[in-house]
Amino acid sequence: MTALPQQSRGLTPLLVPLLAGGLAALALGVYGRVHTPTGFAVGVAGFSGALPMKAWLTTGAFVLAIVQVVSALSMWGRLGVTIPPGVHRWSGRIAFLLTIPVAFHCLYALGLQYDVPRVLAHSLLGCFFYGVFTAKMLALPKHDAPGWTLPVLGGLAFTALIGLWLTSSFWFFTAIGIKV
Repeated sequence: MTALPQQSRGLTPLLVPLLAGGLAALALGVYGRVHTPTGFAVGVAGFSGALPMKAWLTTGAFVLAIVQVVSALSMWGRLGVTIPPGVHRWSGRIAFLLTIPVAFHCLYALGLQYDVPRVLAHSLLGCFFYGVFTAKMLALPKHDAPGWTLPVLGGLAFTALIGLWLTSSFWFFTAIGIKV
């Protein structure tokens, strides 16, 4: 697969994806703020608790996000090595699926918190990640979108996921220790 030819394309095809992504991020933030957190952990099967579950699932998504970047660079002819497109699709699908129980627990049990700077950054990055992910998925089938659309949205999703990992899993592993 080679890079798309550079053309002057308008932003009109991106209006719906960007609006939907913004609304998704906003809706998650508002829900996280107005929802009364339960404080109860959910979905901890196979783990000693909610924090280890979240740390390890986010770490899995983090590793797969790196696979996403490498496979995207390959698909766009930037590596000189061909990686099958299925690697990009499936690593993205699995990475996203790994984030679902983490996000559900964060929103349901904890809500959007702002008392500690690290936790505030984590909460905002989580909302941003799902917003930009929504925009990217909705922009994928738009062949009339500018050529920079997918690299920029993918890069933003990657950056948000790295920030989420740093403010959660990395913090957990360095402050609490490595636990399963």
